[in-house]
Amino acid sequence: MLPILPLMLALGAPAQSGLEAAVLAEINFARTRPRAYAERLRDYRKYFKGKIVWYPGNPDGLRTSEGTRAVDEAIRFLERQAPLPPIAPAALLARAARDHVQDQGPSGATGHYSPDGGNPRTRVQRRGGGDYVAEVITYGPPSGVEVVRQLIVDDAVPGRGHRKTLFAAEMVYAGVACGPHRDYRVMCVADLGRKPDGRP
Repeated sequence: MLPILPLMLALGAPAQSGLEAAVLAEINFARTRPRAYAERLRDYRKYFKGKIVWYPGNPDGLRTSEGTRAVDEAIRFLERQAPLPPIAPAALLARAARDHVQDQGPSGATGHYSPDGGNPRTRVQRRGGGDYVAEVITYGPPSGVEVVRQLIVDDAVPGRGHRKTLFAAEMVYAGVACGPHRDYRVMCVADLGRKPDGRP
């Protein structure tokens, strides 16, 4: 398999930052090797003291809502999860994700809606694609490992919707965009689809 960055350039995708490539690589590690990813979460779990996790590289600690409960639930999910094919990069989805980063980052906004009321589907459609897409966003995590871990553990998200999106078997393409955010320093958006243009 080609490395992610050359493959994206070959497909005409916008150039990816190191963080964007790392996010996609980490998603693919979790999808293709869920039990190995569960072992990573077991190691992460060791750094909790109550509801604060003091993992290496984060000397200030990270306050969680659920503590180890969400981590344990994610581990159980991963141990039952069958391996899935890796997600392939998609240029159009990456451009739609980049549009959202550029809309929200300077203002400090959060959520899936654009300032004009647009949502993930309309952003992909504006780029010439379809409306069969799903979107996940993080605000604050500065590395690919931390971005994907937040999405999979899905602390304080009762339905674990971000995790379900990453492990949806029909979603086999994604575009990732990350950039500065006024209030959270960095944000990352991943738009996923069945096809590289977001069509059914």
